Amino acid sequence: MALEWVVLGYAAGAEAVMVLLLTLPGLDGLRKGLVAVTRNLLKPFLSVVPFCLFLLMDIYWKYENRPNCDGDSCTPSEHLRHQKSIMKSQRNALLIAAALIFYWLLYTVTHLVVRIEQLNQSVERLKKNKD
Repeated sequence: MALEWVVLGYAAGAEAVMVLLLTLPGLDGLRKGLVAVTRNLLKPFLSVVPFCLFLLMDIYWKYENRPNCDGDSCTPSEHLRHQKSIMKSQRNALLIAAALIFYWLLYTVTHLVVRIEQLNQSVERLKKNKD
């Protein structure tokens, strides 16, 4: 299961970098190419959504089937293992949330940048027609 979390982490990182590059000022020369690349990657990155849902179900299943470690029924090592398991589940849930949020941001920012470019082109056409 560790490979799945690594893949999700890389996908979330790639989404975050693309959102950052699309929103940084001063990259107007690169923005057209970056928008084209990002628009082509939106469909493959959509696979992050069902993948996150699968991993969320995995976390839930592990949570429901985890042995309870309450009070004096556990040794200190079992209690520590139980606490580590809870922390890993919380960390993985945050990773899932980050991947989904970054995908949504990437989708939204890409479409906003494309819409801004279209509006700028129409303004330029109107200025040319006016003159």
